[in-house]
Amino acid sequence: MGNDKEYLTKEKYKELLEELDWLQTGRRKELADNLREATSLGDLSENAEYHQAREDQASVEKRITELEAILKNAVIVKQSKFDAVSAGATVVVQKNGEKDTKEFYIVGTQEVDMEKNKISVNSPLVQAMLGKKDGESFSFKSPKGIQEYKIISVK
Repeated sequence: MGNDKEYLTKEKYKELLEELDWLQTGRRKELADNLREATSLGDLSENAEYHQAREDQASVEKRITELEAILKNAVIVKQSKFDAVSAGATVVVQKNGEKDTKEFYIVGTQEVDMEKNKISVNSPLVQAMLGKKDGESFSFKSPKGIQEYKIISVK
């Protein structure tokens, strides 16, 4: 992850903090208990419970490390009126040659949800429109070639 900014809503930040707290307290204790119990069963070389407990423990430790990095680099996005496209903005765009418009909510990678039109600030589409204002056009390269759009509104 490095030092990359991680854009999060206040709600998502709180959700990730709660997950981290649960993993560091409750889940770690559960796994330690499971490991102790599996160890008591004897021969560790053929002890499936022991190996599963170790895998679970490694998985939880990995997630804790991920969450700590995300939260360390978090930038809380405030809901407000935007003059230009940025993380936290809602943008309505129209593809050149089409009548229909599409509305996207610009979010960090942890909150992407295409069914709810939440698109990552790191996506090529958003990267091409960052800083643009109402009425401005932009283009970006996609697998289908160069795509051209116009920003209808930024809110």
